Amino acid sequence: MASSCNVVSMALLACLVLNSLVFVAHGGDFYQDFDLTWGDKRGKIFNGGKLLSLSLDRVSGSGFKSKKEYLFGRIDMQLKLVAGNSAGTVTAYYLSSQGPTHDEIDFEFLGNLSGDPYILHTNVFTQGKGNREQQFYLWFDPTRNFHTYSIIWKPQHIIFLVDNIPIRVFKNAESIGVPFPKSQPMRIYSSLWNADDWATRGGLVKTDWAKAPFTAYYRNFIANACVWSGRSASCAKTNSVSAGAWETNELDAPGRRRLRWVQKYFMIYNYCTDLKRFPQGVPPECKRPRF
Repeated sequence: MASSCNVVSMALLACLVLNSLVFVAHGGDFYQDFDLTWGDKRGKIFNGGKLLSLSLDRVSGSGFKSKKEYLFGRIDMQLKLVAGNSAGTVTAYYLSSQGPTHDEIDFEFLGNLSGDPYILHTNVFTQGKGNREQQFYLWFDPTRNFHTYSIIWKPQHIIFLVDNIPIRVFKNAESIGVPFPKSQPMRIYSSLWNADDWATRGGLVKTDWAKAPFTAYYRNFIANACVWSGRSASCAKTNSVSAGAWETNELDAPGRRRLRWVQKYFMIYNYCTDLKRFPQGVPPECKRPRF
């Protein structure tokens, strides 16, 4: 590694990215890009690798993970969530590293009784610590059609998007002592599991196993992202696809308006405003401008 990379932490980061990553931009083939990791055949890949399903019954849920690890980029996945009475179920879709000081960027979809809205739960873990929850209702029925859920992960910030509408921005606040996920490569994970001890109305509503199996569907995975290779390689653009979709530094004015719209009308919980939870004062990143 070049000596100039020892000057400051951001230079280290840039050098790490350039020397250890390969940029890829491609549409997904689930056979090629993912492994079904648990669930004893409750996870299935079909339609020539273009569609994946996870199922949950009384015996077990199921899950998958990406074959590759990523360090920065944009990840898109289309999901159609468990329909009908999904109370007690959780569909999790997230990026995560491993170990006690892992980093993690979470989408979790908390099921509900028929006719009641899903809750979209988001969280960011840094160095093994989470507790940065924001929750939203969606402005559509996520069980009727596929919708796109995206994560843009950059050294400057993390942006959560739904159908390309930003719903949350988590900014790098290392300058005020808040750790930020920037050095641990992460895989993509998803799972469908029973969490009726907490998922729906704090555990008051239990899973109705007469409605099982519960099934969620996935398609159109796209990674415009840097793949962790562990070898000396360049973070080069391949497949003639520009990285511009995630390299932009900040939200533009229409993006900021959409973010304010979502947070005004659809946010139902924000850890940064939970003074009962933080009687000594909210975490320091909450005191900075949100976007």
